[in-house]
Amino acid sequence: MKETLVVLFGGQSSEHVVSCMSAANVIDRIDKDKYNLILIGITEEGQWLLTDSVDEIRSGAWRESRVSAVISPDATKKCVVIERTVETKRENVDREEKYETLEEGSSVRCVQEIPVDVVFPVLHGLFGEDGTVQGLLELARIPYVGCGVLASAVSMDKLYTKIVVDDLGIRQARYVPVMTGQLTDMDGVIRGIEEKLSYPVFVKPSNAGSSRGVSKADDRGELEEALHEAARHDRKILVEEAIVGHEVECAVFGGGGRPVEASGVGEILAAAEFYDFDAKYYNAESKTVVNPELPGNAAETIRQNAVDIFKAVDGYGLSRVDFFVTDQGEVIFNEINTMPGFTAISMYPMLWEARGVTKAQLVDKLIEHAKERYHA
Repeated sequence: MKETLVVLFGGQSSEHVVSCMSAANVIDRIDKDKYNLILIGITEEGQWLLTDSVDEIRSGAWRESRVSAVISPDATKKCVVIERTVETKRENVDREEKYETLEEGSSVRCVQEIPVDVVFPVLHGLFGEDGTVQGLLELARIPYVGCGVLASAVSMDKLYTKIVVDDLGIRQARYVPVMTGQLTDMDGVIRGIEEKLSYPVFVKPSNAGSSRGVSKADDRGELEEALHEAARHDRKILVEEAIVGHEVECAVFGGGGRPVEASGVGEILAAAEFYDFDAKYYNAESKTVVNPELPGNAAETIRQNAVDIFKAVDGYGLSRVDFFVTDQGEVIFNEINTMPGFTAISMYPMLWEARGVTKAQLVDKLIEHAKERYHA
């Protein structure tokens, strides 16, 4: 008997479009012989809508849906609540369908509750990868793919990730945290940064994904602009020393009752000065290389550090852990992403393919692991 799988996509974040791209690729690779799919898109305004096809996701037509679909937090029901308005009289509604019906003139509001076995939240960034949706699914006690509330929240917040990693003794970029409320004294903030870091520096919102709001600053003027730009995305800002080196990534899988496995290493060859959102998704000159030649024992250090960081944040399911490698072979942690992209150019599935795991097999493994969540 088929199980019911909900795929969530879209979301109220700057990575909304990327989530839709990832979800379409995930859905294409779900075994339809094993699962009945319910596809729910979340608009940038926060409306939850039911759609029927991947084509509607790719075209954006799902945003015109008139059918609401939300996950109930009621743990005794473990269901999706679908609500639609049927333009018909009550006597024409199929009574075999277990709808609660309310007649409103010539239309009927139909509410259907569909039991759910597992959820794949293909959501990137705020209000999706930050523990909020994970909290809803924990309330509902519905198994779901990916990290839990704590790991998602800590990993989404770059500042708190750094605090966790500091305790591991793993090298990471030196940093200065800034709260947006401090920017009323911009001169004081800049002096504090200049006392600890030398130019150039990178300025990042603490809570934002896909390099949104990230800027490089080579002097005071650029630093002030970068701080204002980061403040548009989050109230916490991270100013980091610039690291010169290879930008590399490592995929991890496991947790709970399973050992944590690390893939090989992939390198990013950014078309722009750094790997910002446009370079990542809209510049065809940006490339990724699997298993690049790295100095010394860097590749193995990256793999071990990726596992250690994943465990330290209490990771479950999957993550992609990003590093820099200097020409001297020093490995420097950058960040961890708990729901990495599944687009055509995304590194996470690419790294596992290099290990002999196809995208379809990877998606199946992630779903099967999700179903172990409350048994681990």
